[in-house]
Amino acid sequence: MELEAAGRAVRLSSPDKIYFPEKGYTKRDVAEYFLAVGPGILRALRNRPTTLQRFVDGVEGEFFYQKRAPKNLPEWIPTTEISFPSGRSAREMCPTEVAAVIWAANLGTLTFHPWPVRGGDTDHPDELRIDLDPQPGTDYSDAVRAAHELRAVLDEHGLRGWPKTSGGRGMHVFVPIEARWTFTEVRRAAIAVGRELESRMPDRVTTAWWKEERGERIFVDYNQTARDRTIASAYSVRPRPHAPVSAPLRWDEIDDAEPRDFDIRTMPVRYAELGDVHEDMDQEAFRLDSLLELADRHESDGGPGDLPYPPEYPKMPGEPKRVQPSRARHDEDSEA
Repeated sequence: MELEAAGRAVRLSSPDKIYFPEKGYTKRDVAEYFLAVGPGILRALRNRPTTLQRFVDGVEGEFFYQKRAPKNLPEWIPTTEISFPSGRSAREMCPTEVAAVIWAANLGTLTFHPWPVRGGDTDHPDELRIDLDPQPGTDYSDAVRAAHELRAVLDEHGLRGWPKTSGGRGMHVFVPIEARWTFTEVRRAAIAVGRELESRMPDRVTTAWWKEERGERIFVDYNQTARDRTIASAYSVRPRPHAPVSAPLRWDEIDDAEPRDFDIRTMPVRYAELGDVHEDMDQEAFRLDSLLELADRHESDGGPGDLPYPPEYPKMPGEPKRVQPSRARHDEDSEA
């Protein structure tokens, strides 16, 4: 069958293929969901290099991340070259119209992972993304408490964030910024935010990279701002049995929101009533100077410096040892 997306016809093969067995949702249901929220998800993806998380056999099958643009990419979908921490590069698709989203959905894409950059400048992020990740023993309500304090921190530094559910128990807060700082600098700003939250809510928030040190707290995943690390876009479908979506919210909604309530059936109804509640995000572009000054203060007089990068990254200047604390203690005891 064909679906029309803003005047462009997109072929949908096997539209009755079941993607969510528990609910009976099909590929067509997913594609029609993306059509219903089309302007919203396009706002989140527009001209951004985008990795596709593909579930060709539905959520109960295997999945994979497609970073390189598929070979059968239509000529009307642009691409841009991105470079990985390894030094290798690839061309990724950069959606510029809703039809590109539907085309990707036909390949089994449920979750879109856009880079925090635009196609014209892939070395300087234009979004600071804060990932509030609940650890075992915590839930969405704990993420909400952290988000309120995060909002206060951002406000004190002249910044504004836009919150959304992760599609699970967590929350994401995106801050549009001027595209003038490197990935390393933006990551440093995220660490400064995390440390400030940690100092204000030590029993509820942590920046500890090693899981054994996090406890029952909200982890501020600062490494989601590292190059080639991405966060699911607003309106993306998440691979859980009830087909939840990452739902953009207003700040006055986060306390009463229930992440499970936002799925591919309910979100179109909400969207028809309210539109994209993050529509105004692209009208802003904030500066990171104040957060980078905060990072300087954190690091002054022998204070904590950088934090570990993910294991697949090359060793970075100033990075501490990338060794699990319990393993390091074991090695020290063995040497003794």
